[in-house]
Amino acid sequence: MTTLAIRKSLQDYIRFADEKKIKALFTIVEDEINQKRDIWTNEFMKEMKQRSREMETGKVKGVSFQNVQKKAKATLSVFHTSRNPKQKFRK
Repeated sequence: MTTLAIRKSLQDYIRFADEKKIKALFTIVEDEINQKRDIWTNEFMKEMKQRSREMETGKVKGVSFQNVQKKAKATLSVFHTSRNPKQKFRK
């Protein structure tokens, strides 16, 4: 069974399951759900502040968002046209 099929099956099950089963399932995955929701941990914030300082002091050279977009579009355009030369990259 594919992951997609499992997801659909679980979604259908949860939609119609009784309250007791829903609570039991949630208890199993609650910690993981809470961990994924809270990405703004102290460790994460410390890392972001350090990276910002490195950019501000010039220790690390940054790339503008516009340059990232330009490079991504160029890469995708080359990939896309190499697969089907008649189609052009859509903006």
